[in-house]
Order: sequence, then C-alpha cells, then structure tokens
Amino acid sequence: MRTHDLAPLYRATVGFDRVADLMDRVLSADVSQQTYPPYNIEKTDENAYRISVAVAGFSADDLNVEVRDSALIVSARRVEDEKDTSRTYLHRGIATRAFERRFALADHVRVTGADHVDGMLHIDLVREVPEALKPRRIAIGGSSSIEGQSSRTTETAEV
Repeated sequence: MRTHDLAPLYRATVGFDRVADLMDRVLSADVSQQTYPPYNIEKTDENAYRISVAVAGFSADDLNVEVRDSALIVSARRVEDEKDTSRTYLHRGIATRAFERRFALADHVRVTGADHVDGMLHIDLVREVPEALKPRRIAIGGSSSIEGQSSRTTETAEV
C-alpha cells in the first residue's frame, strides 16, 4: 500500500490546515471503508443539498443527527429485545446494527432539517455564503482619476 507524507504541505502553507487534514484523511482511508448504511448525496438547488441515508429497521427515536467540528454525524443504535423468542428468522438480510457515518461539511454549510420517511433519513443542507465573500461587480469609471495621480500631473506641468 502506498502512503503519502503531507508534512511538507503543513510546513509550506499557512491557514490551509483543514484542506491538508481532509487530504490526509482521504489518502489514509482504508480500502475496506465503511459501506453501511448506503447513502446518496444530491444537489437540489444551486446552494442546497440533501443527504439520504437508508435506515431500514430503525425508528426516528433510534437515530441521532448532530453537527460537531464541521462534520455531520449520523448515528443509530437500536435496542433489540434479545429475550423475544417469538420470531424465528429463516434469513435475516435487513441489517439493524449500530452505525456512525461522518460527512465533512464545507465552510458556510448549515444543516436545515432532517426527516425520516419510509426507511430513509433525509438531511437537508444549505450553503450560505456571507455577503463579504460573494463576488462583487466593480464599476469602471473612465473620467475619474486616482487620488495623488492628478496632483502629480499638475506638478509636472508647472515645472
């Protein structure tokens, strides 16, 4: 297995710690990465997203959704009654084991809500870019001059 050392990236950059940490996490991820439960990420609008997690067998009370340290954490723990012997499974294919799934959130992404419908957990997210970071159009003026430049022009003319 190949490993990449990102130490030079940490030494040569300032303020890009999150990007370097994200790259480090991605590059060091195991090949046997967690696949349970399956999920979809969809873009529903220009600045809106939805994460849908298949949580068949879990009730809304068994699920926990929280945002911590720029990460969305979806977890579930089902309390099964092991004493219930009235059921005999010939095949048990619906997994209801406990899980924790983490999603790294970009800057200015906020979770707006979560719904549990038909065995799917839908989590809605919106990206809210502050006004200071939005692109601005700068008007170009043809007749105005930069302060200080006009005074130099008149000084040169007088000499």
